[in-house]
Amino acid sequence: MEWGIALSQIKHISSWKQHITWKLIAVNVLVMLIVIWLVGVSVKDFACVLVEKYRLVGEDKNIFFNRTMHFYLIRASLLAIVVAALIHFVFIKKILSPLKRLTQLTRQLMDGSYPEPIKVSSVDEIGQLTQYFNDLTQTLKQTEENRKRMLSNISHDLRTPLSNLNGYLEALSSGVIVGDRDLYLSLLEESQHITRLVEQLHQLSVWEDRQAASMTYSNIQIDDLITRCTQSFQWELQSNNMELEVSVSQDVVIGDEGGLRQVLNNLIQNAISYNTGRMIWVIGVIEPLQYRITVSNVGEPIPEEVRGLVFERFFQADPSRHRGEKAKGSGLGLAIVKEIVKKHGGRVGLESENNKHSFWVTLPRNSKKI
Repeated sequence: MEWGIALSQIKHISSWKQHITWKLIAVNVLVMLIVIWLVGVSVKDFACVLVEKYRLVGEDKNIFFNRTMHFYLIRASLLAIVVAALIHFVFIKKILSPLKRLTQLTRQLMDGSYPEPIKVSSVDEIGQLTQYFNDLTQTLKQTEENRKRMLSNISHDLRTPLSNLNGYLEALSSGVIVGDRDLYLSLLEESQHITRLVEQLHQLSVWEDRQAASMTYSNIQIDDLITRCTQSFQWELQSNNMELEVSVSQDVVIGDEGGLRQVLNNLIQNAISYNTGRMIWVIGVIEPLQYRITVSNVGEPIPEEVRGLVFERFFQADPSRHRGEKAKGSGLGLAIVKEIVKKHGGRVGLESENNKHSFWVTLPRNSKKI
């Protein structure tokens, strides 16, 4: 029984070490004790020197004076410590309450739920930490939503063509239907769709894991690269009765040519796939520290609240798409663009006005050494 009480008391005494409030109070009390002791000793010694030097009182009164000095010094010291500790406790409690709140919400975040943003009431380090926590929570929440959407879209994009392939192959193998050219072309299209999806997933994974040291940087005449990429789409443009207008400034950037070619191809292919007009514009302009490439087309309206998500994996502006319709894309092309441009130290974005959408990327000029 006594051992149990003793252990509980030891745990209670040692638990103060786990609270920063008591640590700060202990440190400040220690500092005050040292300061008061130094000041008190100095005042006492100075008073004693004066009494001894000028012989203002007798021996008995000297002893009485010393005792009185000790008494008042001790009383003043204790009073100062108590008052300072109370004031310190109140202010420290107020300062550290946001940290306690952050600790509770961090535990809630670890349990898998996303807390509401905390109101930032100061601009000091604790206020900055609170703002960073809010940003972290929002990022994690967005990442989780993207992950769920990605898994849903992967299963959707794979399940339908695989079901079609399995159904037709079973029917062909059992003799229920007889194959013809149109059927085989349809099966080939489904197979190619799966192949493209898997290949884009692989490309995205490669670029995410790719380190800057493994990339082959070279001087690239960016206007020539843009012209070559647009020329490779001439047949597809003609077959879709579309026209391409190119206006690019001459400049040299440093980057991975294969990666930049893929960026341009994905942007142009995206513009063609979702174009509802006849024109597509490709513009390249020189800015003070970067080169900006913009690919514009006329398409279906993109709601303002989702424009920041178009470069995320598997994002489709039309969530009600069906594989029964003509498949326009897998939702990975722009995600690959974002990843490649990020590896080059650039940025991506979308500007939309009415039904005209401009997808832009920036590439730093001469920011990397070969």
